[in-house]
Amino acid sequence: MTAIVSRARVRPVVRGVVTALKRDKWLYAMVLLPLVYFAIFHYWPMYGITLAFKDFDIGKGISGSPWTGLKYFQQFFSNPYSWKLVRNTVLLRLWHLSIGFPAPIILALLLNELRNEKFKRFVQTSSYLPHFISSVVVAGMVISFLASDGPVNRLVRLLGGQPVPWLQRPEWFRPIYTFAGIWQHAGWSSVIYLAALTGISPELYEAAVIDGAGRWQRLRHITLPGIMPTVTIMLLLRIGQLLTVDYQMIILLYSPSTYETADVLATYVYRRGIVGADFSYATAVGLFQAIVGLVFIIGSNAIAKRLGDTSLW
Repeated sequence: MTAIVSRARVRPVVRGVVTALKRDKWLYAMVLLPLVYFAIFHYWPMYGITLAFKDFDIGKGISGSPWTGLKYFQQFFSNPYSWKLVRNTVLLRLWHLSIGFPAPIILALLLNELRNEKFKRFVQTSSYLPHFISSVVVAGMVISFLASDGPVNRLVRLLGGQPVPWLQRPEWFRPIYTFAGIWQHAGWSSVIYLAALTGISPELYEAAVIDGAGRWQRLRHITLPGIMPTVTIMLLLRIGQLLTVDYQMIILLYSPSTYETADVLATYVYRRGIVGADFSYATAVGLFQAIVGLVFIIGSNAIAKRLGDTSLW
């Protein structure tokens, strides 16, 4: 009797699902392609994480390689150089958070204050364009500008100084990397904040002007609170990437003379995994990097939820 009742309850649900599939079959077909893409290129490769716990043999494959437990994690943590890699990664990310993160916000606020529409569109377009330039091209431009006979050293000579080998000095790598990233991505990142600014009601500004509020007062009491939820979300995402940097740009700019400050976890994984073919060790380091990022994003989200109403979930 219970089985009959259960089937009677299930049948309307099944009929409803079948009816919805027939009615919206083209919409589901459109959704199917992205799902297949993520399943093949994002979720299936996660099986490769098991390499971190195996002694990988290319002849036996991933499934046939013997398990080794936490062997490669122990090797990484016992290596004194690993903590220098973590330090370099965190410091580069902190440079980005402290200088690179506010840059698109400031740019968006400045663009929002422009009243000449033609000039505003020109500045917007000019700031967006570097985002579409390949990192290889950007790195080549940086190298050309900072070469011994490049524009920067020519200016140094005109001012009476001596040419500086900028890209050979470890102490200069972090500012060069940070400001190259700002030039390339700040304009594009400002689009998010410009969109948030358009969501602020003009009536608030009109009421503030009637009350005698100046431009700085409107910025402080209307504009900044209006975009603060967006700023919080973007900051949480950046904190989650604490051990993630643009390793492609680093590889293009660094050299053994700058390893002291430029060598990070991602470049180390590249050298050990791709160049050195030590796939298990490199996977272990990459997994450690991902776990730390997950911990930071969960922790920062919990703090944001406790301090305010804005959070990722």
